[in-house]
Amino acid sequence: MADKKFIPYVPAETSMPELTFKALFLGVVMAVVLGAANAYLGMKVGLTVAATFPAAVVAMAALRIFKGNILEENLARTTASVGESLVAGAIFTIPAFIISGAWDEFNLRDATLIMGIGGVLGVLFVIILRRTLVVEANLPFPESVAASEIVKAGQKGQTGAGLVFSAMGIAALWELIKNDAGIQVIKESANSFVHFGKSVIEVAGRRFEYSGGILLSTPEASPMVMGVGFIVGLRISAVLFSGAVAGWLVLVPLALFLNPEMMAGITADQSLIDLAVDVWFRQIRPLAVGTMIVAAFYTLYSLRESLVSGVRKALIHLNMSASTTEVERTEKDLSLKKVFLAIGLMTVPMFLLYRYFSESTGGALVLTVVMLVLGILFAAVAGYLVGLVGNSNNPISGLTLSALVISAVLMVMMGVVGPRGLAAVLGISGVICCAAGVAGDMIQDLKVGHILGGTPWKMEIGEIIGVIAAALTMPVLLMVLNKAYTIGSVALPAPQAGLMALMAQGIVGGEMAWPLVIVGMFLGVALILIKAPAPMLIAVGMYLPFQTTSAVFAGGVVRAILEWFMKRRDASDEEKTRGENAGVLVASGLIAGQSLMAVFLAFVVLYEQAKLGLGEGRHLLPQFSHSFGLSLLVYPLLLALLVWLPLSRMRSGTAAAE
Repeated sequence: MADKKFIPYVPAETSMPELTFKALFLGVVMAVVLGAANAYLGMKVGLTVAATFPAAVVAMAALRIFKGNILEENLARTTASVGESLVAGAIFTIPAFIISGAWDEFNLRDATLIMGIGGVLGVLFVIILRRTLVVEANLPFPESVAASEIVKAGQKGQTGAGLVFSAMGIAALWELIKNDAGIQVIKESANSFVHFGKSVIEVAGRRFEYSGGILLSTPEASPMVMGVGFIVGLRISAVLFSGAVAGWLVLVPLALFLNPEMMAGITADQSLIDLAVDVWFRQIRPLAVGTMIVAAFYTLYSLRESLVSGVRKALIHLNMSASTTEVERTEKDLSLKKVFLAIGLMTVPMFLLYRYFSESTGGALVLTVVMLVLGILFAAVAGYLVGLVGNSNNPISGLTLSALVISAVLMVMMGVVGPRGLAAVLGISGVICCAAGVAGDMIQDLKVGHILGGTPWKMEIGEIIGVIAAALTMPVLLMVLNKAYTIGSVALPAPQAGLMALMAQGIVGGEMAWPLVIVGMFLGVALILIKAPAPMLIAVGMYLPFQTTSAVFAGGVVRAILEWFMKRRDASDEEKTRGENAGVLVASGLIAGQSLMAVFLAFVVLYEQAKLGLGEGRHLLPQFSHSFGLSLLVYPLLLALLVWLPLSRMRSGTAAAE
């Protein structure tokens, strides 16, 4: 029996303005703004969140002023979201050039080329796969369905703009009084070295007196970071925090205990704090990288059946566009002949880029072929996974790591090693990561458009424009963030980029801290054997500062408190949806507001450095401060915004305020 034909919210026979200047202009502006927020967030926390929800809300609110319709709102949201996703892919790899030393200074031209080539290829690959993944694969697309419901509710007047913009203002003000480039009334965290008491140990016939202890840090007073924890929920945030507990409260004290000579003569608490941070930075983080490597490949292996099935279906249906049958408006893509021609043309700048990096014509040819094969494969993989679990959970870092290992081994086999081999490997990884990031988000956007009745080819044009706009502007932002906060430091750790840098250095440059990485690999195997949830998240928790991961966990606890109150009040499914949507919109506003203020203050720092000649940036570390007590105000603030407010919206019958 044939399946019932799907009817979108705007039927195929309905014609209304869609690919308009106002929709494109708004989408490009949002792509740059939301991309800036996600760039800072991703390098700060190691997690990114999909911009689909805030982009949908802002598009509805802004275009309502200019009499925009639902399809224009959908196109603006799509253009904004795919630009932001390009940034999410870029921050996993491009900072690795700085961390690894492949770049002495941030290279705007190369970063723009990597983002532009990878982003455009990601769009082109997904156009080929759209019908298979969006229409025929019968995937749940949880975030796409949620976003479409928010848009539908917006047609009844419930845009949610009031919640988003109010939360953005509150979070921006908080960052202004917290950041040391701002007013700095609040100190974000406090550290204390807690002593356990003295003990005597014997090592190699020598007796040492050891004063054991651990470094305790308060959660970072950050609505942005806690908002991330609220969105991902208690389960994921708890897994992430378990990695912090293992790294900071188990492995760091153990390293100090097993090496008592490191603590010899140290009595000041601040010196002990500095020592513990240094042990984490130089010993625990490489161990966490080893765990991430195993976890990334295990994630791909565990999804092998789903991935093979998705790729097979995509290849089977590639010839469907050759049909001369007239297709409906809601099923019309850009011409596949032109798409394949564009992919062929994109190989030219891609080859020239790899030739520039590797200084080897043969190596560049190999890397170009590898990119084309892995690019289409990983685009299908990313799209399929987004259909299953949503774009916020898209494991593109694992896909990128696979590409990095393959390309690095090929470069070593061809004799392309040293600095140029390192740059070439990071270059192909950057292109693939950007392509996979764009592919995952684009599939999600196209599914929202499929539900609402958008025209695919018009959305695809908007997505190409959004990618180009982000590629031309975001490298400048990354350069500014590096100068202001120093990528790879505690202030901006960029964990995935650190992983890519260490792997590329280890394989191509021979500089990997193999003993620690191998121990981390065995830890990853142990986590897999005991069926620990999300070994990759555990490893990321070990890699990030304790203040950050504990703040994510605090946000997850706030989400659990909201869910507990909903259950206690016997909320219906509809009421739960309203309350949760309101909470997600507020959390999205908190993330965007604080991130954007941090980006703005980064430009302030850059201006001050240029004026005063202060050099390359500062290494920011949490310290004791008499103003730390004010940071505790973040908890009642979050309980009001993320618990009381959603509960009130749940009962009032509105998901958001105007």
